[in-house]
Amino acid sequence: MTIISDASAAGFSWTKSTYSGNQGDCVEVAHGATPAALPVRDSKRPAGPALVFGDTTWGVFVDALKRGDVA
Repeated sequence: MTIISDASAAGFSWTKSTYSGNQGDCVEVAHGATPAALPVRDSKRPAGPALVFGDTTWGVFVDALKRGDVA
């Protein structure tokens, strides 16, 4: 996983996750932004950092969320 310090400057096309609720706890992803990687950011902080997950790392992260291992 890598970090982009200014996600708004990366020039990606961001999309709000369909799993995000309406309470402001939203996640945005930039599908197709980089080969074999998925940038993810907090929609409340578009100029803030983004995490870039590789294919395998993203799957491990999502599985950990589903199990409740990540709060």
